[in-house]
Amino acid sequence: MTNVDMPQTFLVTGGAGFIGSNLVHYLVSMGHQAVVIDKLTYAGNKASFKGISPERLRFEEIDICNTEAVSKLIFETKPAGIFHLAAESHVDRSIDGPAEFINTNINGTFSMLTAARKYYESLPESSTTASQSLHNSFAQDVSPALSKSSFRFLHISTDEVYGSLGDTGYFTEETPYAPNSPYSASKASSDHLVRAWHHTYGFPVLTTNCSNNYGPRQFPEKLIPLIIHNALAGKQLPIYGDGKNIRDWLYVEDHCCALYTVMQKGIPGETYNVGGNCEMQNIEIVRAVCSILDELRPKPDGSKYDSQITFVKDRPGHDRRYAIDASKIKRELGWEPKETFETGIRKTVEWYLENTEWVDDIINGKYQCQRLGLVQD
Repeated sequence: MTNVDMPQTFLVTGGAGFIGSNLVHYLVSMGHQAVVIDKLTYAGNKASFKGISPERLRFEEIDICNTEAVSKLIFETKPAGIFHLAAESHVDRSIDGPAEFINTNINGTFSMLTAARKYYESLPESSTTASQSLHNSFAQDVSPALSKSSFRFLHISTDEVYGSLGDTGYFTEETPYAPNSPYSASKASSDHLVRAWHHTYGFPVLTTNCSNNYGPRQFPEKLIPLIIHNALAGKQLPIYGDGKNIRDWLYVEDHCCALYTVMQKGIPGETYNVGGNCEMQNIEIVRAVCSILDELRPKPDGSKYDSQITFVKDRPGHDRRYAIDASKIKRELGWEPKETFETGIRKTVEWYLENTEWVDDIINGKYQCQRLGLVQD
């Protein structure tokens, strides 16, 4: 990439979603501009851009499967790099309706690779242009010193492509793929497409496989925001199976820092696992959230929020344990998470308590915290 101190324009697909919107905030905080592509499906929320100056953000409601529209925008805005996050991303929803996951995650990634490769091939081999200052227009002279040697396409994936672990061991970048849900299978397919575009066409791709993210602006179908909302609403707190499924948890801002680091320092063709060094059982997560709520928003009757916990039938194909070995990105690129689970989960609960209107706007729509992922007869 070019000088990290120079303001640049980055294109972010799925930028109105959870990780995407946090990444946009992070990029802007680093002095850059963001061009966001988002279809605004159920999980996309433009309210997540609150606080970002219009001069730093351009939003386009585009389906990534529309290659022509994507290509037109890329050529118009001339990004220094592309963060590809747009994806259907919930295992339960993939059980209910796998077709959307195949279309968005596989066909959409193919579309993005097609459009981005066309743009990449139009760039000069190297740039002799002096560094340019940040421009208010996204149409010209936005990123400094654009060239083939500086452009990167970063594909953001998941640790779920590796399947399930036993009681010991960790996922590494060499772990064979063994996806167990329609979601993880579709992401594995997109990972393979990205790899093929590098080896076949020399397209400068990077891939990251991350563990479970948590933090602000996460759609309330996911565990932590769902627990917060249901707890405050006095509803049951549903836990799959025995609650002992283990995940590695990564605070979303740490993830955004990792993505930026990979974009700037990563070697094209390489994959980097991104983890939070934090293995937790689901039941431990829920009890931690309840404990913080007991402190920050105690119930009037003095009862504890964990009294609302209830165990429900496990979802089909529920992987038992994921755990990331993130030593490569630390060793080669110098990144490691800053937040512990204790600091990250407190920041997360505090954000939702301070931004209840953000969740309320979603709950007032089609999604009302119903259980997903049930196999229908």
